[in-house]
Amino acid sequence: MQLENIQKFVLVLLYGGLTLLSFTVLINPMRVNRKANLFFGLFLLLWSSYWILNVLQFCGLPPGPLLTSSVYSIQIFTPVLLFFSVVFFINPNYRFKTRDLVCLIVPAIYWILLFNSDKHPVIYNAVLLIDVAHNLPYIALIYFKIRRHQKRIETISSNTENMDLQWLIKLSFLLFVTIIITVGYELFNAFVYKMHQHLVMDLLFLFIVYSTLYYVLRQKEIYPVNKKQRDELLSIELESEEEETERKKLIPDHELGSLKLRLNALMETEKPHLDGDLNLLKLSDLLQINAHQLSYLLNNGFHENFFYFVNKYRIEHAKKMLTDDSYKKLSMVGIAFESGFNSKTAFNTIFKKMTDMTPSEFKKEQAG
Repeated sequence: MQLENIQKFVLVLLYGGLTLLSFTVLINPMRVNRKANLFFGLFLLLWSSYWILNVLQFCGLPPGPLLTSSVYSIQIFTPVLLFFSVVFFINPNYRFKTRDLVCLIVPAIYWILLFNSDKHPVIYNAVLLIDVAHNLPYIALIYFKIRRHQKRIETISSNTENMDLQWLIKLSFLLFVTIIITVGYELFNAFVYKMHQHLVMDLLFLFIVYSTLYYVLRQKEIYPVNKKQRDELLSIELESEEEETERKKLIPDHELGSLKLRLNALMETEKPHLDGDLNLLKLSDLLQINAHQLSYLLNNGFHENFFYFVNKYRIEHAKKMLTDDSYKKLSMVGIAFESGFNSKTAFNTIFKKMTDMTPSEFKKEQAG
């Protein structure tokens, strides 16, 4: 009896937390990533529907057949909404295409089975499994889409920590693990032994929900709010996927050398890399060429992307500070910010990636 009460308490926290989180995201008080958060908020709202029937049941309000069928009917769209929220996080200018209708194939099959599952236990179990397993291919798609996005944004931004959607990767991983457990549980229920306790799974989902709340409330705008700037950066980011041979020659070969010298001189004298919010547009304005030309210059003149080009200057600046006695009272966080990094985590990660040692290890090695 006590275990049952604990499970009811967890269900209330889970359903209430998801509902509150969905409305918070839909209201979007930070006014960031609006289209993406609209779909993400609807995803959370549909996700909460997986527990609404249980909550109504133990509250003494048993749901009728119509409400139950309605809830089951819309649940199948939960992963679809999550997928399109990621699509809009990655590209806020995305327009729906005819090929997106493929997302309706599984729901159509699901509906046919759902409305023919009365008094057919096998069909009913198939419906439950489709409802849960349908999430898996979308989670895989989301993972690979975000990984591609993480590579592409390095062509336009020097600090990717707030725009790499790593929190959605973590959410997808947690969902994947929990769904696998859920599928195993449903198979065990259907073919081995019928259990009525879902406490462990509900606790896992509860952890996911409140972890998601933490990241959702900390998210920032991925692309500039200014439409012209956003369109330009998006076009450059998407172009980065094209083959080198397909790209237009934006700068004549005989001008590449002089532009390389100008850019190196600019980095040494004006030190724009110390600006933590430096992006491709800002640097192109300083160099007095357009962002497409700067991207071409970095790719073809330096054979580097924007992220690597800027951060190698930041790392060199940090190295000087780490070995200069006049900065010895400055903390690692202070050195990180003074060098153009927006967090100690980003500083440590990039420093390690470029030097094969952490800033602390580098400092100790130089002191020894």
